[in-house]
Amino acid sequence: MCKMEISEDIKRMVENNVVALTSVNKNNTPRNIAVAYVKVKDNKIVITANYMNTTLKNIRNNPNVSMVVWDNNGKGYRIDGITDYFDSGEWYEFVKSMKENKNEPCKGALVVDVREVKNLN
Repeated sequence: MCKMEISEDIKRMVENNVVALTSVNKNNTPRNIAVAYVKVKDNKIVITANYMNTTLKNIRNNPNVSMVVWDNNGKGYRIDGITDYFDSGEWYEFVKSMKENKNEPCKGALVVDVREVKNLN
């Protein structure tokens, strides 16, 4: 599966709505959380890791993730990708600089290379 270009529509959707993020543990059991501090930068989806513990363990074990995002009009996407986690460096500094993270712990950044997008309409 090859990396995909993130459209402006998908960018608006993930940056302006809560995103459901699913990771998988070492027993292949999925775990879903809601994330709100999501941005698109350099054709990657960047998620702030403020309170994630189990999700970070899962991603270290298996970097494959799936996200679902939708708006108030029922328009939505499923986005699958491969995730890296950064607790220092450029990506970490990017999420720390986000105004949404001003009073948050901002432990790190999940950076997702998008591999597949499915329109849910």
